[in-house]
Amino acid sequence: MGIVAGLDSSAEFTRIVVCDTDTGAVLRQGYAPHPGDPKAVDVDPQTWLLSLGEAATGGLLEGVEAIGVSAQQHGLVPLDAQGALVRPALVRNDKRAQVAAADLIDSLGGRQAWAEAVGSVPAAGQPVAKLRWLARTEPEQARRTALVLQPHDWLVWQLLGRPARRTTDRGAASATGYWSARTGAYRPDLVELALGHRAALPEVLGPSDAAGTTPEGLLISAGTGETMAAALGLGLGPGDAVVSLGASGSVMAVHHEALADPGGMITSFADATGMHLPVVSTSNAVRALRGTAEMLGLDSLDELSALALKSTPGASGLVLLPYLEGERTPNLPHAAGTLSGLRRESMKPEHLARAAFEGMLCALADALDVLRGRGVEVRRVFLLGPAAALHAVQALSPAIFGAQVVVPQPADYAALGAARQAAWALGVARGTLSPSAPPAWQGAATQVLEPADELAAGRAVRQQYTATREQIHPGAFGG
Repeated sequence: MGIVAGLDSSAEFTRIVVCDTDTGAVLRQGYAPHPGDPKAVDVDPQTWLLSLGEAATGGLLEGVEAIGVSAQQHGLVPLDAQGALVRPALVRNDKRAQVAAADLIDSLGGRQAWAEAVGSVPAAGQPVAKLRWLARTEPEQARRTALVLQPHDWLVWQLLGRPARRTTDRGAASATGYWSARTGAYRPDLVELALGHRAALPEVLGPSDAAGTTPEGLLISAGTGETMAAALGLGLGPGDAVVSLGASGSVMAVHHEALADPGGMITSFADATGMHLPVVSTSNAVRALRGTAEMLGLDSLDELSALALKSTPGASGLVLLPYLEGERTPNLPHAAGTLSGLRRESMKPEHLARAAFEGMLCALADALDVLRGRGVEVRRVFLLGPAAALHAVQALSPAIFGAQVVVPQPADYAALGAARQAAWALGVARGTLSPSAPPAWQGAATQVLEPADELAAGRAVRQQYTATREQIHPGAFGG
């Protein structure tokens, strides 16, 4: 028996969990917000260390033998040749880089060229787009940039005392826009395309490798990005998919190979175990629910959920295409939402409420089908996000997704994944664990929902939605 810790440095806070190495049981926890503006897109990385120190007070890390680090993925830390910060870190889905992302797409020859090169098409949040923005907007800082890290890389480097060796892992590297999950290699030419010159990049470690050991003997594992750490913390495996319900939405699944998507709808991430995490994102999810609640004069999504359940499957023919902010999947950046099927009998609040939930879930089911169409097996769908607790989401999703739906108990899954990785690296270093598989920890407490007798109704809802989508946006998915 031993003790390990996992820390998750998200965009707004640091969470730390201290776990038993054998079972994964959480023994202690710590939390602290990052100082400063929580919505800032230019951030001093020292604030991450300050919140880490605050979260670890009170002897939280006493007895810990290894630490894993998870951190926000939409981050770029530009350093000069001496390892000093060139400018504040660029974080979040920074819309300033939207034009830079479009420039990069054109510079390489289009979306398909990028998908084939690195498994993803540049978006404003990716480090590669931030590098192009830096080169175009702050050329002097760009010229001084000699080393490029992400937040997790930088934190691991700091914990180890800023050694000459800088490291990352395949999961975090796959989110940069200049490392390919398919080939397992960097594309330094794409860094040069974005920044104007080549820059040093961190060494990519294997899933069970250690980044190093502190002078005090504390082992630091490879670390990874938040998405990959959460998948490890949830204990996902082949056949598992995750639907994340935020203002926007995303669908990811564990798969045995990287998927290059010529249309760029699939982002080909690597996971933290040696497998792959193809991801399909939507621009609209819970924002469609919030907009509908406001339209109906409701104060909460719980009220909207209760109202929706007074309607019936298909919402009396009412269909909402929830493309309120344009859409990524399908690629309709200039689209608007559409409310279709208005008849006298359908013009009731409960039908509009139901159409909002069905529209959101059908759009996410479309994203799931993009993965299924590429051979990704989906047996279980994990629902994440506060909206997963809404009764209407739980009642409708199994039939619409056509699969068993699992709602995990709320927990710090990214921090848990980082701790599990730390236990893995520690076990491999001691010869007690195989480098081919992480430790078998207790699974998350979950609520399991079966489609049961509602599958036929779910298929009918999907057919109604698809027919409307094809009428308004014919061939949006290439069919």
